Amino acid sequence: MATATGALPRFLHRPTTYNGIWSWVVTVDHKRIGVLYGASALIFFLLGGVEALTIRTQLMRPGSTAVSPDVFSQLFTMHALTMIFLAIMPLGVAFFNLVVPLQIGARDVAFPRLNALSYWVFLFGGVLLNAGWVFGGAAGDGWFAYAPITTSTFSPGPGMNFYVLGLLTLGVSSVAGALNFVVTILNMRAPGMTLMRMPVFTWMALVTSFLLITAMPVITIALIELGFDRFLGTNFFNSAAGGDPILWQHLFWVFGHPEVYILILPAMGIVSEVLPTFSKKPLFGYPFVVFSGLFIGVMGWGVWSHHMFTVGLGAVANATFAITTMLIAVPTGVKIFNWLGTLWGGSLEFKTPMLFAVGFIALFIIGGLSGVSHASPPSDAQQQDTYYIVAHIHYVLFGGAIFGLFAGIYYWFPKFSGRMLNEGLGKLHFALMFFGMNVAFGPMHWLGLDGMPRRIYTYDTAMGWDFWNLVSSLGAYALGIGTLVFIWNTVATLRKPHDAPADPWDGRTLEWAIPSPPPIYNFREIPHVHARDDFWHQKYTEGADGRAVPVPRGGAHQPAAQYGQGHEDTHGIHIPGLSYFPFITALGLGTAGAGIALQQTASLAGVIVMAVGLLVLFFGAYGWAFEPAGPEE
Repeated sequence: MATATGALPRFLHRPTTYNGIWSWVVTVDHKRIGVLYGASALIFFLLGGVEALTIRTQLMRPGSTAVSPDVFSQLFTMHALTMIFLAIMPLGVAFFNLVVPLQIGARDVAFPRLNALSYWVFLFGGVLLNAGWVFGGAAGDGWFAYAPITTSTFSPGPGMNFYVLGLLTLGVSSVAGALNFVVTILNMRAPGMTLMRMPVFTWMALVTSFLLITAMPVITIALIELGFDRFLGTNFFNSAAGGDPILWQHLFWVFGHPEVYILILPAMGIVSEVLPTFSKKPLFGYPFVVFSGLFIGVMGWGVWSHHMFTVGLGAVANATFAITTMLIAVPTGVKIFNWLGTLWGGSLEFKTPMLFAVGFIALFIIGGLSGVSHASPPSDAQQQDTYYIVAHIHYVLFGGAIFGLFAGIYYWFPKFSGRMLNEGLGKLHFALMFFGMNVAFGPMHWLGLDGMPRRIYTYDTAMGWDFWNLVSSLGAYALGIGTLVFIWNTVATLRKPHDAPADPWDGRTLEWAIPSPPPIYNFREIPHVHARDDFWHQKYTEGADGRAVPVPRGGAHQPAAQYGQGHEDTHGIHIPGLSYFPFITALGLGTAGAGIALQQTASLAGVIVMAVGLLVLFFGAYGWAFEPAGPEE
């Protein structure tokens, strides 16, 4: 081994440092990559929050001039793009990286370097998507970018170029990560862990990954066509030249509605883990929860045109998609009733993760009910493009996905940091978020039904919208304060010594069977799984009265870290070698994308940047191809 690697060029030798900032750049450890995903997503979440607060400041009073109409259009476009593609999606992927290998009893993911590439491509894609703020203006045509207003004729600046190249780059990240997790979950489960013994969160990660693999190519096709229209003068969406603007809507929403479930299914999986832990009982109706998630994944492909009821598709199409929209509410309802069944009769413990999980259920029900009202084309015709739609999507994606993700952060934070977040600050964070959420977005239902359009940057006092816009803006500020409390709690906790036990919540799944934080190899011994919630059954047995009784282990529960202790016995455990080529490859891809986006406004500079990016990309790919397969000796 030493002789073979010694003959390689020096730049193909693997890095060997595990310390310092550079170790984060070259890491392929799924736990570190999960931390990178989570930290980056939270930074983008703060950026999206600042954009939202600026929007609400502009709309707080009639006739406000806090920002110009053009800047306002860029703000609401980038707020949506940032929250959807750069905050909620990567937070879900952060939990996939952190939790899934531990829940299935694996030492790593299937493709560690591909996993690292997925993160770095995401990071550079997020920077690329926001680069318009620096180069003359961000995208300002709405996150759904309806043709023909996105063509060069109507959007001549670089903003839509960065939209196209940024989302294409993010699509590469999503598909790479999803392929990795499909293979990991299907091929790397511990012995005895059948599919129907997998934790629900792992199931939702699997369904979400399949959705990403199948949905991202659809938006990729649409973005390539839009890019050709902008860069090469084609006419895919130009009706005057034989194109069809409605084609964009079909392609976008065929992707866009599975995307909604890509955003919400990870949160549903988190809630399905938190509720049993803090109810001290198994998840009620486990098979129904799993199969309803699978049904949602399939049915999500059959409802896209309910976003297009006012386009003029005709009565048959409208009726068909009205029926499918009503049907997809059924598996969601099944999940909700099973969550309530889990709570019923349980020994409830309202720690912060439990509060966010219960808050998720309550707010998601409201968002779901307002969504069902869109299933009727006549009702949708009144609500279309009003603030009623804004209210609905925020109850689903903020009250739903964000609350579920915060439940996961508080639940698994001690596992991966080795520290317990402050419970008092956590409950204050929940109270401010729950209050702010309802005060900010509840009034938008009434504003929408009263006719206030989406994307309007100001309004006249005669419209009668003053009071509820003021209330909504105050609710948004409460959300901002709650986020600051969370940041303070996180920073203060990370500054203190490790204080988290391996199993602080008396958990049910395998990630709680190893130390906090986990060792680099996860499990010293690969566990053998004998039941669903196998770790719970190792700690407890059923008493004569049917109640759980701790298994005697010297007067205490079984030691939680049984699979992770014993660093002295790790000689035979394979650890993937570090690599800087994922970072270099992603850097080249992002740089080349920036060069293409700049060509319309700075052609020579764009060509130079693109050429440099392609050279870096090819260097990274070449080095990756010839890098030694394992750690050098």
